Amino acid sequence: MVIRAATSNAFEFVAVAALRAHQLRRGCIQRVAGTHKDTIIAQMEVVAGKVARIPATLAVLETALVEV
Repeated sequence: MVIRAATSNAFEFVAVAALRAHQLRRGCIQRVAGTHKDTIIAQMEVVAGKVARIPATLAVLETALVEV
């Protein structure tokens, strides 16, 4: 079991880890060492700070730049 920081948002942790697990299943390279299942590796990456969400304002800006 992966222990997240008590100060972190539980919903955000689960959402980011789930998205990362999908990426790992599609063949992305893992960023932490281990031979665990993709879901556990994804959680370990989020806890280690190797993976994080993009703030909504940046995501909107990136989308606008791609559409131009």
